[in-house]
Amino acid sequence: MARPYQPLLDQVLETLGSHVLSPAYVPEGEPVTVGEPMVHDPADHVEPGSGRMLLAVGSATPALVRQAALEGYGALVVKDRGGDLAPLVAAAKEAEIALLIAPERLPWRQLDALLTAAISGPGAAGTTYSSVGMGDLFALANVIAATIGGATCIEDPQGNVLSYSNLPGQEIDEIRKLGILGRRTPTRPTNRTEYGRVFNADGPVRFDSLFPGHTPRLATAVRAGAQLLGFIWVLDGVPRVTPDAMRLLEDATPIAALHLLRARTPADPRRWHRAETLRALLEGYTSETAAAARLGLPADTPVAVVVFAPVAPAAEPGAQMEGVLELVSLACEALHPESACTAGGGRIHALLPVPPGTTGGQLAKTVAEVTSTVRRSARVALHAGVGPVVPGLGRAGASARLAERVVQVLAETGGPHPAVATDEQVRSRIALLDLMERGGAEHDRLLEPVRRMLEHDAQHSTTHAASLLAYLDAFGEAAKAAAELSVHENTLRYRVRRLQELFDLDLADPTDRLVAWLQLRLLRMAGLL
Repeated sequence: MARPYQPLLDQVLETLGSHVLSPAYVPEGEPVTVGEPMVHDPADHVEPGSGRMLLAVGSATPALVRQAALEGYGALVVKDRGGDLAPLVAAAKEAEIALLIAPERLPWRQLDALLTAAISGPGAAGTTYSSVGMGDLFALANVIAATIGGATCIEDPQGNVLSYSNLPGQEIDEIRKLGILGRRTPTRPTNRTEYGRVFNADGPVRFDSLFPGHTPRLATAVRAGAQLLGFIWVLDGVPRVTPDAMRLLEDATPIAALHLLRARTPADPRRWHRAETLRALLEGYTSETAAAARLGLPADTPVAVVVFAPVAPAAEPGAQMEGVLELVSLACEALHPESACTAGGGRIHALLPVPPGTTGGQLAKTVAEVTSTVRRSARVALHAGVGPVVPGLGRAGASARLAERVVQVLAETGGPHPAVATDEQVRSRIALLDLMERGGAEHDRLLEPVRRMLEHDAQHSTTHAASLLAYLDAFGEAAKAAAELSVHENTLRYRVRRLQELFDLDLADPTDRLVAWLQLRLLRMAGLL
């Protein structure tokens, strides 16, 4: 009997990506091949493996690692639950079996489906899916359309059209036409509701026709664990889809996940795997111990996260960020070979291992050199927020959150010029942002004198609020505040006396003075003053 098709483990790992599976240990020497997955129940004996992958449902132990090796398995898969992986890695090295890690949030059922699809050999499933080159999304859309019987579109999580089918005889409606032409789903009042329904469903959903010319459609979300990869939309027009279309669409989902994962993989697999690991670490999808194993850094390495963001929006932000990411990655790797960078949401997050004794000022100076390199090479000006140095990978998310705050402050106060700052350098402005987001500038929280002042200015086109803010910003120096407002010093003094009388505001009271100033500053930051 011919041995079942068993691909190289490296090939499977590259196909799935680190959001699905990553190696904790792979034996050196001959390339490791793996067969279909087999789920192990902790209450059962370990069945013979014949090169297959054993999914360790429940708690994995060194004894299970050794038993899997004895029974001939090619690899053992465990969940990343944040525990110490060292005993399992040591047992895997001793037994010479590959040890792989899956995210805790990835259900075993979905992992089994993804692995089965990734390991299936050419023609193994007797389906035309096997003829589609990995990552060829247009060919995949055509196969789904042929299998289910309706015109198919594959989108990314933001609704951008990645591919669409073009089989003859399958009807498309005006919405699909506009999506293909604009490479993005047209904006409609029902978009948010429809995408939310697909996102929250456990499987495919059906949408009836909402108005004439709108074809009924099926849709499903494509995921790798907790990570949303995209959506599949199938029109149920003329001809109608097959009777079991919902089941067929669900069957296509894990295959589509493989293709979407592969389509995102750049030319440098090592850098991409590190980027995906950093993204998972910052989003809380992986533990510090698993991230340490993937990044090749001790879990207690002092690190800082730096966030880079373009000063001005680009006409094609995706293309711009791709080039900037390459330059930032190269510059950061020159600073430290084990740094990692990832892009998303129009920003780049860089994880920098920090030598002991490095000050925030020194780190900011180093980051400024990176932004200068990008500006010279790509002609893209960047703001950069430097998060605090934290004592290990487990605190990287906290450093990233403060770095995001710094970038937000720089975008609001830095003007059109690039800037680099640490969280300590702008800590007061970060505190103001926190106050504003907690409702400090909401109308019902304003002091009564401040509220009356704003209403008076709006009704009579006066500038009492702006005058008071300038006066308080200048620490009561009338000459400085008057120059800022381009009025005479005596004019400003009169305004300050007058507004205290009009609105019953006691600037001699330090508490009233502080709260009035804070609320006016928050209103200015919110663009309301």
